[in-house]
Amino acid sequence: LAFEQLLTRRHGEMMPDGLDDEVRELIKAGQFRQALELCAGTPSLLAVIIRQGIVEVDGDWNDVEKAMEDATEEQSAQLFRRVEYLSVIGNIAPMVGLLGTVIGMIVAFQEVASTQGSAGAGDLAAGIYQALVTTVGGLIVAIPSLGAFAVFRNRIDQLVAEAAHRAQRALVPIKRRSRVAQA
Repeated sequence: LAFEQLLTRRHGEMMPDGLDDEVRELIKAGQFRQALELCAGTPSLLAVIIRQGIVEVDGDWNDVEKAMEDATEEQSAQLFRRVEYLSVIGNIAPMVGLLGTVIGMIVAFQEVASTQGSAGAGDLAAGIYQALVTTVGGLIVAIPSLGAFAVFRNRIDQLVAEAAHRAQRALVPIKRRSRVAQA
């Protein structure tokens, strides 16, 4: 999952360079359909947010802004869905390790019980070994998973915030047009 996130959540793919500038120029020229087509032909986080704003161009600026906010929230939720699996894995892995620890200790104490307390260290070693191995296994899975989750969560937050800002900036001519129409 971490490698998939590294490969698919690249800045350039999420926010193609110059897309917001091209859209802004098309909107300044009143070419809304061409701006929509440009966004449709550039599948990315930024394009989806901009496209949703342009769709509401017949309304006032508040409608455009609301459409962009809704698209931003929806895209953010989609991006987080894949990354949340890392959190789930990171939180469940220690529990699985703990389960193994408990089972290992049960095995060790079962040995003590079956020998009526005369079990030596060698007799207890198998259960204790199982307990320690499962604990370590759970931590080996949990630590990188939670670390990757934190990194990707922050990365997604940063990408979404930047996309929202760039989309807002791209649609500034609509805001200006809306102000002039109201005056």
